[in-house]
Amino acid sequence: MAINYNSAIELALSSIKAEGRYRTFADITRLAGNFPKATLHNSKDKKEITVWCSNDYLGMGQNLKVLKGIEKALYLVGAGSGGTRNISGTTHYHVELEKELSLLHQKESSLLFTSGYVANEAALSTLSKLIPGLVILSDENNHASMIAGIRNGRARKVVFKHNDLIDLRLKLSELGEDIPKIIVFESVYSMDGDIAPIKEICDLADEYNALTYIDEVHAVGLYGNHGGGIAEKENQLSRLDIIEGTLAKGYGLVGGYISAKANIVDAIRSYAPGFIFTTSLPPALVAGAIESVKHLKYSKIEREIMHANVSYLKQSLISNELPVIKNNSHIIPLLIGDPVLTKKVTDQLLELYSIYVQPINYPTVPKGTERLRITPNPSHTREDMDFLVKSLNSLWELMDLSRAA
Repeated sequence: MAINYNSAIELALSSIKAEGRYRTFADITRLAGNFPKATLHNSKDKKEITVWCSNDYLGMGQNLKVLKGIEKALYLVGAGSGGTRNISGTTHYHVELEKELSLLHQKESSLLFTSGYVANEAALSTLSKLIPGLVILSDENNHASMIAGIRNGRARKVVFKHNDLIDLRLKLSELGEDIPKIIVFESVYSMDGDIAPIKEICDLADEYNALTYIDEVHAVGLYGNHGGGIAEKENQLSRLDIIEGTLAKGYGLVGGYISAKANIVDAIRSYAPGFIFTTSLPPALVAGAIESVKHLKYSKIEREIMHANVSYLKQSLISNELPVIKNNSHIIPLLIGDPVLTKKVTDQLLELYSIYVQPINYPTVPKGTERLRITPNPSHTREDMDFLVKSLNSLWELMDLSRAA
């Protein structure tokens, strides 16, 4: 009997289309020096749009120091790295960036990966295999990359309720002090925008003799006096064993990393397949990242403007009774709760108002919590924000959407 492969593929696609969560990509070109404006390319023509969903939170992908650093390195050493880190892909730029990240997080050593996803998957799966009998205590809202790393490492996993210190204590007490364990959590959770109680988690880790692993991808560059994340802001850097971050959000480029004690980093460097068998980041991009990290260590203006814009926009949305999921971070989730309606809202924003926000739906968020995820950056003006609120208000009235978050 012949196997109908095509039928299986079509069934999978029709399933997500029927649920209303089939995604299409907007074909856009960011305009250097004019972000958050971009050009939308469609089948008919081109038009200028305003981007409201970028993870380039501080606009560092447009920063002149970053661009000049990339350009200088590009013409000095060429485009690619030429190999994996173990062969010929370790350039002086990689070494220098790792030193900068170690200083930023007050750790002995750091290790670059090609993305934040790879950093989490490689580090967590490798730790599971290196520490006999390790139990991983994982926040139930942890990112897919952390879940993949835990699953691939095949260590025992214990899930605790999101940001719930009582449940975490219960799980730790059931394990006892003698079992090796690591608490794995995020500082800023990307979809709800809420922030973990880092100090209290570290207190529990000390009490029950556990390691800590924190994902700071949505916080590095954005929080702390030097951009070291929520952990720096709350003076908890020294209490965290492993800090994972990204260069793709606050720093405006691409890549991920971990910072920790030298022997932890050395072990992951020596054993992680996701590091060993991957061509290293292009040196020109690493050079740009060096400039971005250095700049945000001393410049506070980008952070200050971004946080001021976030505060203004949140208050304006709340004043208009739009369903903001409240939090203390820079992420503004606007709850709709239906995938079809969410897609319709984003389509109308783009078509009628030239506002670009992508729909967020399952599996990124649970079914029934579909939303818009709005991220103001320093380049958004008061006029941009007022126009966004006015446009959203018009659509909420037109579509008779719920205003309760």
